[in-house]
Amino acid sequence: MERNGKDLQIYRSNLVTSPAMGELKCLEHAYVIVKGGVILEVCPVLPAEYAGAEVTDFGDGILIPAFSDLHIHASQFTERGVGMDCLLFDWLNTYTFPQESGFASLPYAETVYRQVIRELLRHGTMHASFFTTIHYEACDLFFRLLKESGMYAFTGKVNMDRNSPDFLIEDTAKSIRETDRFIAEHLGDSHVKPILTPRFAPTCSEELLKGLAEIGKRRKVGLQTHLVESIAEASWTKELFPGYATDGDIYERLGFLDNGPVIFAHVIFPEERDLEILKKHGCMSVHCPDSTANITAGIMPLSDLAGEGIGISLGSDIGGGHGTGIYRQVARAVQLSKLKEFYESGYKRITFADAFHLATAAGGSVFGNVGQLREGYQFNALLIDGLEDDGGNHTILELLERFCYIGDDRNIVRRYLDGKLLQRVTENPPSDPLS
Repeated sequence: MERNGKDLQIYRSNLVTSPAMGELKCLEHAYVIVKGGVILEVCPVLPAEYAGAEVTDFGDGILIPAFSDLHIHASQFTERGVGMDCLLFDWLNTYTFPQESGFASLPYAETVYRQVIRELLRHGTMHASFFTTIHYEACDLFFRLLKESGMYAFTGKVNMDRNSPDFLIEDTAKSIRETDRFIAEHLGDSHVKPILTPRFAPTCSEELLKGLAEIGKRRKVGLQTHLVESIAEASWTKELFPGYATDGDIYERLGFLDNGPVIFAHVIFPEERDLEILKKHGCMSVHCPDSTANITAGIMPLSDLAGEGIGISLGSDIGGGHGTGIYRQVARAVQLSKLKEFYESGYKRITFADAFHLATAAGGSVFGNVGQLREGYQFNALLIDGLEDDGGNHTILELLERFCYIGDDRNIVRRYLDGKLLQRVTENPPSDPLS
């Protein structure tokens, strides 16, 4: 790539990125050189070849990678913060399933989905894996809106043909047919990609799962679903699938796990067989701290999974989770790990550096070269500022931690997606939510 030209951008800023679990790399007043939306280099001193080039100086602001949310139900956006005193199945039946039926209406779907995209960008999430609903037209609409937004995303048509309300139970053959159509019509985009999305094993017949697995093999697409989210769900799955050893065993034996990225939400009660499968196939497990606290599912054994070499990232799990910003899940993940350590002998809590890595580099790895500020990566970045109190004297890393605990979208003063400054996502209401 040529190292000059009209699309060259040079920024001077404090910078924090996380190249590995538990590691925060901090550079004070460093230079980030970007061309065509890709980072050419990060350096403490501006190279001589760029002498005289325009430099945007962010002063005491802090540049960080944009966040990734690897488990979010876009269709549940209007539910966040509602029914949080319920347990999982009561919450689904009382709030979620009735609300999701509304996505049979395209105007309603567009209203909700535009809000989702705007709010994620507002809170600095530029890469996400989305659940939708069973409704083909609404799923297709959401895919097109994601493409227009520039976000990096996986999304798929949800499948469920049993153990659900009548208004959400699909005909098995139709569900398979419409999923194949959705995958075929949306393959090939560089940023937004289709993914198989069976809701979770209890709502899918073996016939449906076999049909979806065949699509995955033929179309070379990955899988997202929920895995051992609660003790009740894990037990129910074994009753419904008596020929399989565990929840994870179903997806491995049917052939889902080697066709593309595999994203399993929650993974709170994995058995040894599940752990073997997750590690063998390089699956990503998604910790959703707010959600698991709200519906009392349990706390992911995060440090244990990491010790096994299993991939982990963070998710908001809206609407079981109530907050849009993944930066808050960074804080919650640390908090829950400390509780788990207190109540469970031998468990080891995670650090802030661990959690920040999960929200940026680990989650971003599913989408390609995003989630870090380093050479060859897309310049998907946030500038945060305004985190110091009068009389305060914090380090750069302390200010970053403060952002995750007490900051909000107002502290994100600039957002860059593929090197382009997003200028309108903070307007309320926005004149154009996708600008």
